Amino acid sequence: MALKIRNGALLLAFLGIMATACAKKEEKPEVAETPAPKPLKVYSAEGVSVKAYDFDRLEYFLNKKNDTTYVVNFWATWCVPCVEELPHFEQLNEKYKKDKIKVLLVSLDMPKMAESKLLPFIKEKQLKSDVVLLRDPDQNTWLPKVDSTWSGAIPATIIYNKDSRKFYERSFTYEELEKEVSNFK
Repeated sequence: MALKIRNGALLLAFLGIMATACAKKEEKPEVAETPAPKPLKVYSAEGVSVKAYDFDRLEYFLNKKNDTTYVVNFWATWCVPCVEELPHFEQLNEKYKKDKIKVLLVSLDMPKMAESKLLPFIKEKQLKSDVVLLRDPDQNTWLPKVDSTWSGAIPATIIYNKDSRKFYERSFTYEELEKEVSNFK
């Protein structure tokens, strides 16, 4: 009888250890972030390069779910208000680069002007933020995917993190931009 009790106790101990081990295995491991999609094309000239994406690939950059706040600005070199506010995004990028705030500048320039207009513009303005080119002519398809209220006017900006998202179809001063980003911290 003592043998049966001891075997029963050993069995219970074994089951307890197994249950604990299984419970630990079920904890969700940290999931590695999906790698960025391959660009359609990379434009390069004079030490500057820009990756071009269609909207399906660009969408990856608009929906990340991690502990970073993203500031995504849609702009073009021919848009005067866009060009006027670019220094504010650059200043924000520089000031907060260590604070998990990332600026992405999405150029809506025509792809055929990428090498003759966009790359020289980036070099001349010394843009340090990531710049990508959206090569997708079907605005009617992707505009509502960015935001259902977007008329298509630029500049336009999305500020988002894993918990919150806000769309702005307007220009910013640096103070306004910094204030909006502070709401996401």
